[in-house]
Amino acid sequence: MNFQELKSIIEGLLFLAGEEGLSLKQLAEVTEQRQELVADALEDMKSSFERAGRGLQIVQIAGNYQLATLPEHVPYFERLAYSPSRSSLSQAALEALSIIAYRQPITRIEIEEIRGVKSERAIHTLVNKDLIEEVGRAEAIGRPILYGTTKAFLDYFGLASLGDLPDLADFESPEQLEEETQLLFQKLEEQQLTFDDVDGEEGAGSKENF
Repeated sequence: MNFQELKSIIEGLLFLAGEEGLSLKQLAEVTEQRQELVADALEDMKSSFERAGRGLQIVQIAGNYQLATLPEHVPYFERLAYSPSRSSLSQAALEALSIIAYRQPITRIEIEEIRGVKSERAIHTLVNKDLIEEVGRAEAIGRPILYGTTKAFLDYFGLASLGDLPDLADFESPEQLEEETQLLFQKLEEQQLTFDDVDGEEGAGSKENF
């Protein structure tokens, strides 16, 4: 492969890796290129992103490279996160949230194995809305982030504690992860619909809906 193709592949890999990022060694192994060449490609990409005024940058955190947004754009991200048209949680976010509530602490990869689809965007939404947070790192390759629910999660869904979650004993087969999360998913969805109705009646100035 040529140098431009290598950079294109690296960009795609970093996008898929999300906030967990990839080390220089991992990038070299996946692309089957020398680490020195991959390092050169990363440096060229950093400079290219900056010169082009791109909305993304390549950063290195704890030894891993990842794509990140620009700090100066944070006010716009906050507007998007709290935009009325995006106030409700999507089904994907609710599904991810229900899995995290039952299985915490849990990594993004484990969530995706349960859902069967990519969940990075759903997790990003939940973090932005302060419903989940990073609670540690897993003892695995790459030290992936472990997620857990926040106090805001309990407040939003009217739970005094995690002990108020639907009892897994209600399921015939607790070993089946998708069934374990279904009851909570339904509960969260119903609760959200209730909040949406209340917000619609109260209008401006009512309690903000996540």
